[in-house]
Amino acid sequence: MRYHQAVVVGGGLAGLRAAVALNQRNIKVAVISKVHPIRSHSNSAQGGINAPLGNHPRGCVDSPERHAFDTIKGSDYLADQDAVMRLTKDAAKRIIELEHWGCPFSRTIDGKIAQRPFGGAGFPRTCYAADRTGKYILHTLWEQIIKYIHSSERENMTVYDEWFVTSIVVKDGVCHGVIAMDLDTGELEEFKADAVIFATGGSGRVYKNTTNSLISTGLGVAIPFREGIPLKDMEFIQFHPTTLYGNNILMTEGCRGEGGYLLNNKGERFLANYDDSRKAMEVAPRDIIARNMMREILAGRGFEDAYLHLDLRHLGAEKINTRLPGIRELAINFVNVDPIDEPIPVQPGMHYTMGGIDTNINCETIVKGFYAAGECACVSVHGANRLGGNSLLETVVFGTIAGESAADYILEESPSSSEAALKEKLGQQKIVLMNYLDHNGEENHAKIKEELGTVMKDKVGIFRKKEKMEEALEEVRKLKERYKDIKIIDKGKRMNFDLIWAMELGGNLEVAEVITMGALKREESRGSHYRLDFPERDDKNWLKHTVAFSTPEGVKLEYKDVTLGFYEPRERKY
Repeated sequence: MRYHQAVVVGGGLAGLRAAVALNQRNIKVAVISKVHPIRSHSNSAQGGINAPLGNHPRGCVDSPERHAFDTIKGSDYLADQDAVMRLTKDAAKRIIELEHWGCPFSRTIDGKIAQRPFGGAGFPRTCYAADRTGKYILHTLWEQIIKYIHSSERENMTVYDEWFVTSIVVKDGVCHGVIAMDLDTGELEEFKADAVIFATGGSGRVYKNTTNSLISTGLGVAIPFREGIPLKDMEFIQFHPTTLYGNNILMTEGCRGEGGYLLNNKGERFLANYDDSRKAMEVAPRDIIARNMMREILAGRGFEDAYLHLDLRHLGAEKINTRLPGIRELAINFVNVDPIDEPIPVQPGMHYTMGGIDTNINCETIVKGFYAAGECACVSVHGANRLGGNSLLETVVFGTIAGESAADYILEESPSSSEAALKEKLGQQKIVLMNYLDHNGEENHAKIKEELGTVMKDKVGIFRKKEKMEEALEEVRKLKERYKDIKIIDKGKRMNFDLIWAMELGGNLEVAEVITMGALKREESRGSHYRLDFPERDDKNWLKHTVAFSTPEGVKLEYKDVTLGFYEPRERKY
């Protein structure tokens, strides 16, 4: 049985920052990741990270309070305002920390960290490193991890890459560790820990049309959900306006922040035709732009009734090659379009999960010793709609907080993990694994995954309506029944991704049911959740969080109040 004082599950930005925070407190920590950390989905974040630095040469007065207001307004007032204030007040500190660790941010002519405008602010607040910001921050944090691994003074850091967590171990309301599979051998092992932090990322692969990588599945939130830990606000799914037509690879909001245009098939900047985007145009919040893009396409003003154009040509070759080199590379490689000479074909695609594991402002859950941070968690700082640039900020701010909270718990309460509970759960998980491998059903799990993604895209997408969501819920539940009769073709142990993908599909199905139920019950439009049959925001009845529990009778929904206190909800005025 392996023992570490703390185990962090997930090797992306939130997980690595949590591990650094733990190590800074002299806690022996292990990071468990199913891919090498620098291959995590944080690598794909392009545009930037928000902080109220006020560095842009245009000169703008910014502050944590102004950043908080923009975030709360962008969330359609569903964000918990104390958590948002914590996010924005810690922002500058975390950016400067990353800079001191060597993160190569782009610079202004006088050497300050450069900032560009993203949705919701109306002026440059988003720090960036060309269009590879997530990659550069990830490598910066990985260097810190390497430093701790090889420190002669503190050998407190261990990284288990290509390990797959199948379960957490909870007994009497306390987390005692995790069960994980070594992908190289296929063997399950117990990881005893005094505290566990989940930082497993988003659940994008529940949908067919997603910017998320193949590793971003619903299993990361389904695992604690199965152990009685609730999920919060899962109905709020963000659709990014600009993803490559055909494969949904992300075209960063930075394209529009740098001055790119969105055009319909008449060559019009059509956002000027809609009340909610006329003022901010291409840097309006993502939910607004995505809906208006779909309206253009549905009205026949798209190309091939499927996509619109993202036009960067007027920016010029020098600016594109300096500020957006990755975007140019992706467009050339995947759709054979050079944005210096041609507009990029784009369409909205599922991008971000606003909901997640229900935590408080200290990243604590209802289970002692179990914490969550990053996209898999719901603090909630994004509410009904996340502003661009706030996701990377959340990972480093609340990754730090999760690590510090777990360290406080370990040092102050001296918890003692139960080896008996770990051994019992290991036995159960071995039976589950054997059942997967031995069962010779008639269903192909890849086909079920494809059908699930299509159902969620078509019926629980940008525009939602009761009848379609009722159909989706029925179809998801039928797919769950069919899933019980799947067949694993590969019966081997080593690197058996046939098995891994089947297990992840089980998590996707559970999460899809929660998303659909929450969306069906919420009879209003708020942020990314847009009901054609309830087009108005209803603060009287729905200014509250959806909280989902897994019970023997199925998914149970409850509700709890949003934390206000700084800014009262305002009417929408554009």
